Amino acid sequence: MTDPSAKVALWTPSVRSETRPDGSILVWQEEPLGAYPRCITARFMEWAERVPERVWMAERGPDDAWRATTYGEGARTIRAIGSALLAQGLTAERPLLILSGNSVAHALMALGAQHVGVPSAALAPAYSLASGDYGKLKDIAAQLTPGIIFADDAAKFAPAIQAVFGADIPVASVEGVLGDRETLSFTQLAATEPSDRMEAAHAAVGPDTVAKFLFTSGTTGSPKAVIQTQGMLCSNQEMVASCYAFMRETPPVVVDWAPWNHTASGNKVFNMVVYNGGTYYIDDGRPTPDGIGRTIANLREISPTWYFNVPLGFQMLLDAMETEAELRKTFFARVSMLMYAGAGMSQPVWDRITRVAEEMVPGGVLLCTGFGSTETGPFALMCTERQEHAGNLGIPAHGVLFKLVPQGDKLEGRVKSPSVTPGYWRNPKLTAEAFDEEGFYRFGDAFRFAVPGDAAAGFVFDGRLAENFKLASGTWVAVGPLRATLTNDLKGLASDAVIAGEGRYELGALVVPDWAKLRSIAGDPKLEGESLLHHPKVRRAAAEMLAAHAARATGSASRVTRIMFMEVPLSFDKGEVTDKGSINQRAVLRHRADLVESLWSDDPRVIALASEGKA
Repeated sequence: MTDPSAKVALWTPSVRSETRPDGSILVWQEEPLGAYPRCITARFMEWAERVPERVWMAERGPDDAWRATTYGEGARTIRAIGSALLAQGLTAERPLLILSGNSVAHALMALGAQHVGVPSAALAPAYSLASGDYGKLKDIAAQLTPGIIFADDAAKFAPAIQAVFGADIPVASVEGVLGDRETLSFTQLAATEPSDRMEAAHAAVGPDTVAKFLFTSGTTGSPKAVIQTQGMLCSNQEMVASCYAFMRETPPVVVDWAPWNHTASGNKVFNMVVYNGGTYYIDDGRPTPDGIGRTIANLREISPTWYFNVPLGFQMLLDAMETEAELRKTFFARVSMLMYAGAGMSQPVWDRITRVAEEMVPGGVLLCTGFGSTETGPFALMCTERQEHAGNLGIPAHGVLFKLVPQGDKLEGRVKSPSVTPGYWRNPKLTAEAFDEEGFYRFGDAFRFAVPGDAAAGFVFDGRLAENFKLASGTWVAVGPLRATLTNDLKGLASDAVIAGEGRYELGALVVPDWAKLRSIAGDPKLEGESLLHHPKVRRAAAEMLAAHAARATGSASRVTRIMFMEVPLSFDKGEVTDKGSINQRAVLRHRADLVESLWSDDPRVIALASEGKA
């Protein structure tokens, strides 16, 4: 159990703000950002010199035992792979494309490329494995023109590779070969003799060198290749280290499942471990009914010092923690901080985590979130002060200038910092549209002061501007905050909701059910699907919570009058959800237009306020 006398060193902010004549507001940290290295692998090599035997990364092997790679071993392999990739002719114009998920080999290939100035680009495996026409993969291939494709298992990705990429592009793999092209063995790449050319290329890598490409989810069109420079990655990590000051003294130990093709883990968590000389245990679980068991098994063995998950993941972990003392004991043995992101956390889940943490650690554990995007590195805003409620995004990190611009009755957030992308690869038009006249990156999201007028108290997400819509009355609906409110008001019945009602006089919602909670209410652990959703106890509980929600609402734009549970899971292929679990409101409404229309019908699946005759 954590020593109750231990002090967790966090950020002590000094916030400045200025309201300009045009009504825009600037917010920043008075203390400047500290110095940072020229590239991320320079930091890796420092740790390899200082603590070569420290475990850098570990993953489960075929026998289910942990296989560890030290900093010393990692450094030698990174230099070898960098030498091999240069010999294969890779450049920024012919980068390394990675199709498979998180693994030590994946990490070494990416860092080997970055070490010599060759960008890497990790894609969601689902683009190759769960997409019949490979439409998004084809878009990405056209944008990047890769020089080598890496996949842990060549045969597993063979159909996608053969359908999308020319036979002149080699494949590097840990196992398997492809008959239609050159297949490079990862083992042989890792055994390459380090070359003088590699050393010269590494010496030439600087802050403006492109380190990698990260793709936006493509939920509103083709995925966009966001340029990530070495300066972005390193400055962002100095922001993180300034905020999580305890990591400078205690290298982080993380147990993380989140995919590296997303900025949250692929940039922040991955590089946070390297920057601070920590240890990364690759969690082969996921926050899904089928995958959460693996996460729980890993957390029974490894005690993290810093832990991240999406709200749904925390919810699933709590279901186990609340009944399993040993899991609670191991998890909270040395954890200093819990972070959630990817979606808003409902207050019921927040309260459950807080309660368990306080039972295990005297004084509890800091639970917090922040805000950023693929284009910002992602670290931009962060909250490091104890809160009573979920949702406070905190204040700008060191080196971040946060601008709030009036847009009607909303404040649009924009940022400028060393960790903001220079733009989108080979897309100057999209790049120009992403920045305002002063060079601030536009989030496209609205924010409000957590405490009116007090920038030091932090900010709260106030909706994605593109998601908001008007009722027939002309009243604007702030979708983001309403989704969070409705999810809270359903008290654990739902993990998220999609708001509908554009052009109508009242609001409805399609609700993502928490199946475990519904079974608990029904009193039957074997029920599933339609039988569970139509169970009288489930419908009665949902109707009562919906009525209470409506009674608390202040007007038609904050009152949902009818809901429908979605039986069919959200689809990654259709852009309804990312592989991290974030929902795209517009995509769900578009692909489930029939369900949306049914909300205002006599469909028996609809649960509506009693006055509407459907409860």
